[in-house]
Amino acid sequence: MNTITPVLDYDSKKPLYIQLYNYIKTEISSGRLSAGSKLPSLRALASSLKISITTIELAYNQLTVEGYITSKEKSGYYVNANADHSPGFSYIPPVINNIVKDPRKNIPYYSDTALFDFVKWKKCLNYVINEYSDLLAFEASPQGEEFLRQEIAHYLYMTRGVVCSSDQIIIAAGTQPIINLACSFLSVMNIDGIAYEDPGYLPSVNVFKDRGFNTIPINISESGASLEEISKQSPSVICVSPSIQFPMGTVMPIGKRYALLKYAAATKSIIIEDDYASELRYFGKPVPPLKSLDSNADVLYLGSFSSVLFPSIKISYMVLPAVMMPYSDKVMAHYNQTCSKTEQLALAIYMNKGLLHTHVKKLRNLYAQKIKTASDAFSELFGNKITILSKDSGLNMLIRINSKGSYDAAQLSIIAKEQGINMVPLQKYQTNKKDEDKYTLIFYYSTIPLNQLYPALEKLCQQWKL
Repeated sequence: MNTITPVLDYDSKKPLYIQLYNYIKTEISSGRLSAGSKLPSLRALASSLKISITTIELAYNQLTVEGYITSKEKSGYYVNANADHSPGFSYIPPVINNIVKDPRKNIPYYSDTALFDFVKWKKCLNYVINEYSDLLAFEASPQGEEFLRQEIAHYLYMTRGVVCSSDQIIIAAGTQPIINLACSFLSVMNIDGIAYEDPGYLPSVNVFKDRGFNTIPINISESGASLEEISKQSPSVICVSPSIQFPMGTVMPIGKRYALLKYAAATKSIIIEDDYASELRYFGKPVPPLKSLDSNADVLYLGSFSSVLFPSIKISYMVLPAVMMPYSDKVMAHYNQTCSKTEQLALAIYMNKGLLHTHVKKLRNLYAQKIKTASDAFSELFGNKITILSKDSGLNMLIRINSKGSYDAAQLSIIAKEQGINMVPLQKYQTNKKDEDKYTLIFYYSTIPLNQLYPALEKLCQQWKL
């Protein structure tokens, strides 16, 4: 048996198994380890070099794959008689050796670690793994975990006045998947024409278009979607966000909500109510959702946890109206659950312990401070060059540039992103683009830490040069 005595650099970025591999390969190529020579066993070499057996095994496996050595059962490893004894290149580790990178690099926007307590979330995840590990061996329910659906039903009743059972709730991995499921219900019911708010959340509209529905844009006024336009178009489905309209930030008044419900009942239309961030209202009293006012079972209610927890959680849900319930078994029989069971159960625990309620309360307070700070900064730094159009709720502010210089909203948003500030032209979310909105921007203040808001906008002021 040959002695192997490599000099390993424990401080090197090159893994130890790669160093050992290169050493043995060189010994074989140079002829110092001759064909048929037996190599030390995994345990013996690990003991002599004071490194793990796994490290030795990785090196030996790579040499075996490349034909330098061979393994004989119950005997050990030997230098292959057919090994190439000419000098070769040092082994370059595969791509896997390059994946250990800081995933936070090259993120274009600021990140506020104060937005969510991941320590508490981790405890909920650990609880699932420790106490419910047996449940993780099975696929999630197509409709969503019963535990979470019960918690959502309770949460909606306590916070939004929505009365529903867990049987009416369906969960999916994000807004677009839940919209896709809604489309399946509408298709089974032979419903076609869908009216949507313009500007609005176009990724959802794109799902309707991709599923072949006839989509109809409806203009937004200061009080929400135009009822006059809706009545003229006579759609079978009306998609609205009455509590916080994205991206305009408008709130539909209570009188108009009742009028919309009355219209839907008279025309046998279905309303899809996207209540994506209703908890995030910072001034005044929240207006009740359409779903809580609905007496005719015409409202399909959509909700999401991405806005109030963290974007990557991707847990959304819908509450079916009575008119859709008969089709539930037929539709859901075609689908598997798209949302992680582990995260569903963790969220259910998070809600059950009252952590969501506490978190939302904290979030409202923090966002209210951010809005005030941003508003004061815009006023002080830009004066009348900028007008704030909406700032009472949601995750963004709408601002209009009054000083029409050489840059429009699209160009200004690029400059903002270069400074780490997330701003998007309003026209990006418009189907029918309006010239007067060419200088209007959506400003996502939420991701910028409170103590960085003023300095960030001060730097932006210098770069924009309005």
